[in-house]
Amino acid sequence: MKDIRNESVESLITYFEGIGEKKFRAKQVWEWLWVKSAHSFEEMSNLSKSLREQLEKEFQFLPIAVDNAQFSDDGTIKSAFKLHDGHIVEGVLIPADDRMTACVSSQVGCSLSCTFCATGYMDRSRNLDVGEIYDQVVTIRDQANEHFDMALSNIVFMGMGEPLLNYANVMEGINRITSPDGLNMSPKRITVSTAGISKMIKKLADDEVRFNLALSLHAADDSKRDQIMPINETNTLEALQEALVYFYEKTQNRITFEYILFYGFNDSIEDAKKLLQFARRIPSRVNIIEYNPIAEAKYRNADSKTIEKFAKYLMDGGVQTTVRKSRGKDIDAACGQLANKNN
Repeated sequence: MKDIRNESVESLITYFEGIGEKKFRAKQVWEWLWVKSAHSFEEMSNLSKSLREQLEKEFQFLPIAVDNAQFSDDGTIKSAFKLHDGHIVEGVLIPADDRMTACVSSQVGCSLSCTFCATGYMDRSRNLDVGEIYDQVVTIRDQANEHFDMALSNIVFMGMGEPLLNYANVMEGINRITSPDGLNMSPKRITVSTAGISKMIKKLADDEVRFNLALSLHAADDSKRDQIMPINETNTLEALQEALVYFYEKTQNRITFEYILFYGFNDSIEDAKKLLQFARRIPSRVNIIEYNPIAEAKYRNADSKTIEKFAKYLMDGGVQTTVRKSRGKDIDAACGQLANKNN
């Protein structure tokens, strides 16, 4: 049977007309799927029982389910989502006083092998489909309401996988999340983070996306970036700069550069100088991220004085800079730690 959530409105209209039903049935079903987040035909109360039974025979739902949830001392909630084929991906609710952020995954595992990231040590099994991306957001939204009595305000594609290597499903997932006939969230509240795939950044620009783009940079020097992010060997800093300038010219969206400070590797003032030069070439901001150690790698987080000095250099150079504190480290839910470790 076909997954009902892989059908378009047009294909549903064709289906219903083919069985002698009015085409408005397609709109009714669509609303149940993407506005009301239904996971069964039984829930579709404005359809006749006979029609629901017929749909049940021809289509199926393949929803995700929370296999395990872990609660951090700082309020962060990490969920292991079980997919219909048994695979597990992880998503995180990051609460703050003024916002509720969902960190969602786009792939089962990852193929980019970044040396500091736990997911990078996993094989990529497959891409997530539209319904699986959507379900993560809905589940984390419900957690925000249940545990904090607050609405979900932000979504970041910073979980497992490289979003731009699952381009079509991520774009359609965001469409369902932001569309008035979906969850109707603002695209300005969504950030897609990439390790840096130049041609796909240009495609984002050509598609005139309205969400925010973040680049996991972590070194503004090709030789250093090659060591920690193999993707840089085929997507050099020069190529990325060209793609980002193109993206900004098309979208007018300022870029966010994510930069983890590794002790003794990329934390010197010389490194800060190179980052400043790179960041100045395009309207941007820098998020300095605390490194979260993983068993597979020997990197260490830079000390607080070095981080403060590094950030001050960037700010004195005119680049908006924020030092991000990690959340959920005690449950391996922090940046770079998602790897199904505790499931």
